[in-house]
Amino acid sequence: MPFFAPENIKKSELFPGGHAGLVSGKHIMLSFLEMAEGATVPEHSHPEEQAGMVLEGTLRLCIGDEEKVLKPGAAYIVPPGVLHSGTVLEGPLKVLDIFGPPRDDYRAKIADAD
Repeated sequence: MPFFAPENIKKSELFPGGHAGLVSGKHIMLSFLEMAEGATVPEHSHPEEQAGMVLEGTLRLCIGDEEKVLKPGAAYIVPPGVLHSGTVLEGPLKVLDIFGPPRDDYRAKIADAD
């Protein structure tokens, strides 16, 4: 199925305070992440490359040794295996993340929520 309506994308909790709807193909995954003001993305890394864009809200994002405050329209790239974390400064936050290849751990969390 090549088309997805936002109202039909099921959202699940991927980590405490982080809810997302996923659209996944064979080689890429879209994650429509939503978080409340004050919520945090704990420091972590993963083998998948990640690109993202802030759609709403303000996010303080740390990637490796660099930290930036991002507002709507700002984009970022997280290389595979690099530690990163974030804090929502103004919310609600809406972010579009793209992973290549798709994250199997996210797919499993969505399947477990069914």
